[in-house]
Amino acid sequence: MPEPVLTGGCQCGAVRYALHTWPERAHICHCRMCQKAFGSYFGPLVTVGEVEWTRGAPTWFASSNRMKRGFCKKCGTPLVCIDDEDMIEIAGGAFDDPSAAPPTRTFNAGDKLALFDTLTTLPRQPHADQEGSYNATIVSYQHPDRDTAVWPPEGTHNA
Repeated sequence: MPEPVLTGGCQCGAVRYALHTWPERAHICHCRMCQKAFGSYFGPLVTVGEVEWTRGAPTWFASSNRMKRGFCKKCGTPLVCIDDEDMIEIAGGAFDDPSAAPPTRTFNAGDKLALFDTLTTLPRQPHADQEGSYNATIVSYQHPDRDTAVWPPEGTHNA
C-alpha cells in the first residue's frame, strides 16, 4: 500500500487511521446532529474516498435513518460519518495535522447558531502555557499527533 498522505486518530490512541489519497473537500456543518455529535457549535468534516483503520476501529451509532457516526469507544472522540450512499466524512480535528484540510465551505447554514459569527470578536486571554498558569501545570495523556508502534506506552495510567 502507498504511504499515507494524511493520518489521524482518537484522543487516547486506541483508534488510528490513514488516508492514501487527498480528501475531496473539507467543510463545516451546522446541522443540529453535528452540533451534538461533536459537542460543539459546528462539525468540521472532510470528505474522503476511503479510510484505512490502522489501529482499532470505530464503534458506530446510527444518528439518523441515513447516517451512522463512528467514534472511539474508549475515549469518545468523534472520528467519522458514513451516509447511506457510502460517502465517508472524517472529523477534521482528528487529523494529526488538522490544518492540512482546511474548510472551504459551510453546510446547513439554517441551523447555524447566531453566536458563531461573533466568536472571533471575543476578548483574548494570554497564552495558556504562560509560567504559573493553570494550563502550564497540565501533563497531557493524549496520543501524540503521529503514528506510534504501540499505545499507550507500557507502565502508563492508560495501560
